[in-house]
Amino acid sequence: MFTPVRSRVRAGALALLAVTALAFSATTTTGAAAAPAPAKQGPTSVAYVEVNNNSMLNVGKYTLANGGGNVFDIAVIFAANINYDASTKAATLYFNENVQRVLDNAATQIRPLQQKGIKVVLSVLGNHQGAGFANFPSQQAASTFGKQLSDTVAKYGLDGIDFDDEYAEYGNNGTGQPNDSSFVYLVSALRANMPNKIISLYDIGPAASRLSYGGVDVSSTFDYAWNPYYGTWQVPGIALPKSKLSPAAVEIGGTSQSRAADLARRTVAEGYGVYLTYNLDGADRSADVSAFTRELYGSDAVYAP
Repeated sequence: MFTPVRSRVRAGALALLAVTALAFSATTTTGAAAAPAPAKQGPTSVAYVEVNNNSMLNVGKYTLANGGGNVFDIAVIFAANINYDASTKAATLYFNENVQRVLDNAATQIRPLQQKGIKVVLSVLGNHQGAGFANFPSQQAASTFGKQLSDTVAKYGLDGIDFDDEYAEYGNNGTGQPNDSSFVYLVSALRANMPNKIISLYDIGPAASRLSYGGVDVSSTFDYAWNPYYGTWQVPGIALPKSKLSPAAVEIGGTSQSRAADLARRTVAEGYGVYLTYNLDGADRSADVSAFTRELYGSDAVYAP
């Protein structure tokens, strides 16, 4: 059996979303805007960054030796939380101090990536409190949480939301068990609020298997879905075209270079359009990254500290 998924390092206390914080627009910059990197041909590459330990800026330090394009197309801030507010008996969006720091410093932590043409999305993860994407008590409750998500995207100038239904511990604090309607209501509300932003699915947990309810199927609402088991090949169980799926998943520095290369080679051979990586840190990982970029793009990766 494979062990999901990430090592979860929770440094610092959880902090509430500061509603009075300075809002950022997607065009906020410091200094002149950088020119986007040259376009490349091949699958979309995704990099999750554990911001408790590492900088989002690491994603922008890798380019292709041939042509100079970005290695990574999407950077994922890992992770905000869906928490349970016992006083209001409702799910609420929380950021620990490290996620909050990234968002508050969007001008220096997010905009430089976006200026290079890299999309930046926020992953949202359960937090052992019973609140999850699959157990809202009503459609209104799901829509309310969806608005918290879309408001955050707008406030900080992000490019979308990633759903990761782990660690909710459904039933804690008197919360309900997963139901069939909640995730459909949530995803539908979120898409209505942000029609042109990314919504992605980390294909794990009760929500990932509850994509249809009442004649509504939200599968096609997602821009991407990926395998959550690092070092493995597993096609996500969602009805999306191959161009939006990543059956390959690797942990940079944790998955062997030969295995990463094999998974990249299979991605291209079988016509899939996404390649998922996790745990990009601040070290020079050009050897690990080149192992898959040679197969995906026909080029080594170059690291620029």
